[in-house]
Amino acid sequence: MLEMSNHFVQIASAVTNTIAELLYAPVVVTNNRGIVISSSEPNQIGTAFNDPDQVGLKNVFRMPICHETEKGEVIVGESHNASSISPQLAHALVELVINQTTLQGQLANQHVRKNQLINDLLHHQIEDESVVLNRAKQLGIDLTPPRAVILIDAADYIYDRHSLLEGEMIDVEQRRRITNVISSIISFFHLPNDTICADLGQGKVCVLKASDTKNLDLWVGGDTPKRLDSSWANLSALKRAADALRLRLQEDTGSSISIGIGRYHPGIKGIARSYEDARTALALGSRLQKHNHVYCLAELGIAAFVGVADEGAKIDLAKYLLSPLDHETELLTTINAFFAENCCSSTTAKRLYIHRNTLSYRLDKIESLTGLDPRRFDDAVQIRLSLLLRALNQGDI
Repeated sequence: MLEMSNHFVQIASAVTNTIAELLYAPVVVTNNRGIVISSSEPNQIGTAFNDPDQVGLKNVFRMPICHETEKGEVIVGESHNASSISPQLAHALVELVINQTTLQGQLANQHVRKNQLINDLLHHQIEDESVVLNRAKQLGIDLTPPRAVILIDAADYIYDRHSLLEGEMIDVEQRRRITNVISSIISFFHLPNDTICADLGQGKVCVLKASDTKNLDLWVGGDTPKRLDSSWANLSALKRAADALRLRLQEDTGSSISIGIGRYHPGIKGIARSYEDARTALALGSRLQKHNHVYCLAELGIAAFVGVADEGAKIDLAKYLLSPLDHETELLTTINAFFAENCCSSTTAKRLYIHRNTLSYRLDKIESLTGLDPRRFDDAVQIRLSLLLRALNQGDI
């Protein structure tokens, strides 16, 4: 009831300010107990309204004001310039202001509820999934398509260090810039509205991007492996989409933009896992690689194995990196022998009873399939760690 009363006071204030300005007349709004809750003369607020003459109103006319369960009265006095005021005009203006203010309040409340829902999803603070789906439906958010998190760091733009603004104007400008970022995202992805976007604070904005092939069709290429499970499917397309989005945002804002992308994880609870992927990729990538870039765990190299705290995510990454070799028994035997011989080609060839040219061909094929060259230190470490993690997970060690 307190929240409703506050909203009623906001409507009363809007009516008072607008009507007093348009009609150039004193205006008072009371609640259902006759207490002044808004007035063009602020010192009247909180007093009991009994006699118009008591508060200096002459030739008044009254009209009811209602909002949901709240009721009151609008009292308009004689114009300060003594011109006549049409009761019909005043009534129409009051209704218009009430409708506009109510709509704005509903939109603001819906925006807050939407941001709260997305924050709950990202931080795994959700109740029963059916309740979440109902909340999402009421807010116009469709959680039916598989969704992955795109996390955008626009702090350089939102918190402009060169701004000369001060005080409250800084907050106003920052909110405007956040709106600009979200508007650019909506335009880029051709979204009907901002329902799947949320301002997370600290210059970060997230998008719950539909990540199935249909919704990534513009960015799907021939490099999307058929062998991958749903967590890694369409990751290449999602990264291409994020690359293009970064360029659009950079053009629209004139500032550097960094983006972290998360894998799709099944179910409503999977959104939190996708967010953790994106958050970790953005944090590690921003510290260890160049700024103004798109980051994902699969392209962070050794840093992903060192910087990711979740053991399950490391195992998933290991499986992903090695997935091109799942049915390449000969290549797996070769790479294990290569590591057993401390990456020495001559002794590895002898161990496998093959020619060095054959070994070189197999190592080239491993690089072609996985994108990792066993003869390069960083790549070799990633392959070795992936083999160990996968073996540990399978109980082979």
